[in-house]
Amino acid sequence: MSGRSLARARSDLADFVTHHRKKLAPADVGLPTTGGRRTPGLRREEVAALAGVGLTWYTWFEQGRDIQVSESFLLKVSKALKLDDAECSHLFLLAHRRPPPPEARQWPSVGPLIQQLLDDLTARPAYVLNLRWDVIAWNAAADELFDFSGRAQVDRNMIRMVFADPDLRRRLPAWREDAPQMLAQFRCDLAAAPDDPAMLWLIEDSKKVSPDFRRWMEQPGMERYGWGVSVVRADDGTHHSFSHQMLTVDEHRHLKMIVYFRQ
Repeated sequence: MSGRSLARARSDLADFVTHHRKKLAPADVGLPTTGGRRTPGLRREEVAALAGVGLTWYTWFEQGRDIQVSESFLLKVSKALKLDDAECSHLFLLAHRRPPPPEARQWPSVGPLIQQLLDDLTARPAYVLNLRWDVIAWNAAADELFDFSGRAQVDRNMIRMVFADPDLRRRLPAWREDAPQMLAQFRCDLAAAPDDPAMLWLIEDSKKVSPDFRRWMEQPGMERYGWGVSVVRADDGTHHSFSHQMLTVDEHRHLKMIVYFRQ
């Protein structure tokens, strides 16, 4: 691509992102409406905060500077700007990235009775996973362990959390034992849908951010399997040990509930 074409592409990207930022009002994203706004729409720092990305990096991205951004970054920005599927795909194309599958943008959910069951398990952390290991529902005990509610939706994935979140990894004393066992179980789920585009997209993205994931994903003969982490270190330094039980929530949608039992 010529220099002139690259400049035009960056200009189109900048115009697209700026346009959608200015379309949103603070109330559209749950922010309080305050006076003193000289321009319409959200501020750049508000979009960066909503997306969970750095303000400088977002500013450069919106300005169309020559920087490389990940698929995860683009998904976070898409969700912060409330882009629909077509707009999200267009953003990826403007950034010279292959658009993610719809499953990466659309979030599944559970019914009210399943959520009630989760909430009734007050003494036991529990959450629901889909085939891709996205955490789509949880109870308060699980939130206390893993801070699901404090994570961006795109990052609320147990594989991504275990392999790409350094803060969580420091709180898992048995990470070297737990992580490969969870990945072995994930590989079993992959066998149920080997060509699923959302699964393949997650795998390729995880390989980029975690050398351990890349090495173990390609390593045959991993025979020990696990649905969760066995030890979590709390903020006060105490260690909590767990065993796990998997319950099928919805066989057709491949939804599973993972219940943690304290040992």
